[in-house]
Amino acid sequence: MAAFQPYDGGPDGLMLGASSASLVGFHGTSATAQVALSATAAIATTAATTGAATYGLTSAQMNGMVALVNALRAALVTKGIAST
Repeated sequence: MAAFQPYDGGPDGLMLGASSASLVGFHGTSATAQVALSATAAIATTAATTGAATYGLTSAQMNGMVALVNALRAALVTKGIAST
């Protein structure tokens, strides 16, 4: 079976899903809408000056990064881009 390679020939490239509500899935998973990561998106990027751990980050900053990584992993698994 030949691989399906979607391409519309336009100069702007190819879009999967016309909006964040459009359903998209990969590798045989159920199609789902875009995952919202707003709750974990904002993490301070400046090194902490008080209460800093070994790497110059507070536990709150590290917890935020761990939450974001876990949310990204869950989104990739939900879409079928990564497996468990």
